[in-house]
Amino acid sequence: MSRFVLALIAAPLASVTLLVSAPTAQAQSSEMTVQQFLNIGQNIPRNRAVAMMRPDTRRLIREVTGAVSTVKAEQASAVSAGRRPAHCIPASGTGITPEGLVARFETMPEARRRVTVTQAVRDWMIERYPCRA
Repeated sequence: MSRFVLALIAAPLASVTLLVSAPTAQAQSSEMTVQQFLNIGQNIPRNRAVAMMRPDTRRLIREVTGAVSTVKAEQASAVSAGRRPAHCIPASGTGITPEGLVARFETMPEARRRVTVTQAVRDWMIERYPCRA
């Protein structure tokens, strides 16, 4: 994915941190795979103004925002039900940056890129923010 795309989604992804620190509702997932996400990102034009008008750009932003919302909602649901959540994302947010997200996705093995963006974010949060016993 081009570094331009990283800059393009930086501001909207910064809002993901704010979004995930607030109570969230279960988001509807389009079930986009990591590979599809990366493929769409390759086709986004480098001109920021033009790119922001493209539905694909907004789609990628919605996909990540929805994935984070879903993962945060799962955590809140587990806590509310008195279960140990799979991850313990801090109230300050996920710490996901556009650069980190794309780097994470690009370094995934080809076979693993078939998972959904939501599952990839979930796996990352389990690894990054394990719950202490």
